[in-house]
Amino acid sequence: MAAQEQVNKDTVEAFERMTEVAGRAQQMMLEFWANESDKLAEKMPAFSEAGGAEVLAGMTSIWNNWAQAWLSADNDTLGKLTGDFWADSMKLWSAALSGDEAAMPGAANRSDRRFAAPAWNEHPVFEMVKRSYLLTSHYLLELVSALEGLPEDMRAKLRFQIRQFVDAMSPANFAALNPEVIEAAIQTNGESLLRGLRNMLDDLKRGKLTMTDEGAFEVGRNLAATPGKVIYEDRMFQLIQYSATTGEVHEIPVLIFPPWINKFYILDLTAEKSFVRWAVDRGYTVFMVSWKQPGPEHADVTLDTYVFDGQVAAINKVLEITGAPATHTIGYCVAGTTLAATLAWLAASGEADRVRTATFFTAQVDFSEAGDLRTMVDEQMLQTLDSMTGGKGIVDGRWLAVSFNMLRPTDLIWNYVVNNYLKGRDYLPFDLLYWNSDPTNVPARWHREYLQNFYLDNLLMQPGAIKVAGVGLDLTKVRTPTYIQAGISDHIAPAVSAFKVAHALAGANRFMLAGSGHIAGVINPPSLNKYQYWTLEDSTPLPETLEAFQQQAKETAGSWWPDWDAWLAPQSGDMVPARVPGTVPGYPVIEDAPGRYVKERIA
Repeated sequence: MAAQEQVNKDTVEAFERMTEVAGRAQQMMLEFWANESDKLAEKMPAFSEAGGAEVLAGMTSIWNNWAQAWLSADNDTLGKLTGDFWADSMKLWSAALSGDEAAMPGAANRSDRRFAAPAWNEHPVFEMVKRSYLLTSHYLLELVSALEGLPEDMRAKLRFQIRQFVDAMSPANFAALNPEVIEAAIQTNGESLLRGLRNMLDDLKRGKLTMTDEGAFEVGRNLAATPGKVIYEDRMFQLIQYSATTGEVHEIPVLIFPPWINKFYILDLTAEKSFVRWAVDRGYTVFMVSWKQPGPEHADVTLDTYVFDGQVAAINKVLEITGAPATHTIGYCVAGTTLAATLAWLAASGEADRVRTATFFTAQVDFSEAGDLRTMVDEQMLQTLDSMTGGKGIVDGRWLAVSFNMLRPTDLIWNYVVNNYLKGRDYLPFDLLYWNSDPTNVPARWHREYLQNFYLDNLLMQPGAIKVAGVGLDLTKVRTPTYIQAGISDHIAPAVSAFKVAHALAGANRFMLAGSGHIAGVINPPSLNKYQYWTLEDSTPLPETLEAFQQQAKETAGSWWPDWDAWLAPQSGDMVPARVPGTVPGYPVIEDAPGRYVKERIA
């Protein structure tokens, strides 16, 4: 009798706790809608009234694509695929009922870190949910191969779309289907769900997905903290000159162009990871372009602006400040594409000798194999882009961040939905994710021009098709020595695409394939002793394809930064006394690095 009374008491207490949790959740929702509902369209520009209509139109276009593709499918291939799916489904159920692990179909027995927790295998229901998802998602992706007679660009687009659907429908993303979420809710008496709801509502207020503890970092304190001075600024950029740490420096300075769609401090994270600090310690005078956060006043910006008022202007300033006959340049990602255009203009204008070398970090000039991002760029997307400027002439950086995150949705979207919202976990401090969560607006006219001319029409590879100040650009006329870095698992600028830079330009080059991807493949300091890189012997000519390069290349463990230094130093002139920022007439110290521009955040 006492035992039954205790059970009844525990049941009543559990009911009271869950009732309290439900009441608190309801109160949180009511307060949110009362205070924030009228601000959501402003905070989430991708779903504004105009943008929402275009998003719906885009969804309709996707289903039309699928309908067209389905009609083109080969019936025999499709029939076999369907038969194989049902046969494996029967094997799955039979193996589950008999407990015969060896009889489980391979597609349902794949390793997947989303289901690594023991809870997914401890209960037959959740194990079956997991295996059914793995099996079904495998055949959905295989379906694309059965759709014969499709243009390859359409096939790539459909493969990308179905992968987005498959990743979104993972049972790990649904509270009722995820045993880890249920277990956390039970152990915390529902508090984990309340914390998750609070995290979600806070993100809705911000208009972006939070990935890390943003209070743990501050630009200028523990990020972008390499000592230096801002010695020039205009409406496009601030120019930072970093303070020397050696008594003498190489005569030829290094000028870095970061992407205009990101903040520069990816190259100056914590002291241990800072490429800038490392280069300064190697005896280089390092300059950094810090792009201005675009506003309506930048609505007129085009390629000409980024070439002349951006890169050429910065090159001229660096040469005036240092008195050097030329400068080394580095272009990261889209800034590398723009750098190639700048080099072509300088070559056509008889000024190529102002740049001693050019280094390309994960950059592209030939977009014929530009990967998943290429599949996202089409006329429908450009129409959506046009509708999302809000008459201000800029594209909200939060929309761009979502677009890039969609290239790796499991890692960069759903992982945080599950941990932050469903499990209610605390945010962990991570410098790279802080940078990733610090988006930058872009001028709408220029961004559309970039997507149309480069991604869609691939005009940079056609001599004379793109003009800057009336001068046709021809990459085959660029003879500047180049160092070309690619990331073996890069999902933004695929290695096969970055490799094409080496053959597009006519100068002597060194191609290097780095371990990891778009960020970690670049930001890999020697002190971490991580990853590896591949290069050819100096006497070995560069083959025509990346595959052939990989067959011949030598693998070296660790960071590629010393390899770049060994290539650059002999081309850097004599050693001269260290340069002090702000001592050249006409270029006084405006403020300490990292400057105001990089600290401007999207509200």
